[in-house]
Amino acid sequence: MLHFWAPHLDPAHPDDCTQPERYAIRLVERGTFLAVASDGQGLAEVNSWREAHLFHAHEAAIRAARELNREGRGPVDVVKVELDLDAGGSARA
Repeated sequence: MLHFWAPHLDPAHPDDCTQPERYAIRLVERGTFLAVASDGQGLAEVNSWREAHLFHAHEAAIRAARELNREGRGPVDVVKVELDLDAGGSARA
């Protein structure tokens, strides 16, 4: 079972993260990214990191990537996305 929540983040205020970076999981062989499926129960492959599930904590992204690789659903890698919070939310991977 994948856990996309990190226990050291405040669950009452999940969007109040002050770090400008986020992390996405990328499928190495296809160059696509992973998102939570619309049913909320599985994973979906998407073409852009902008559509992908973004982790607030590097440790949570690494933990999920390791679990996916261990289950044989990889190889996957973690990609850092830097958000420019002062310029209207633009970002780059």
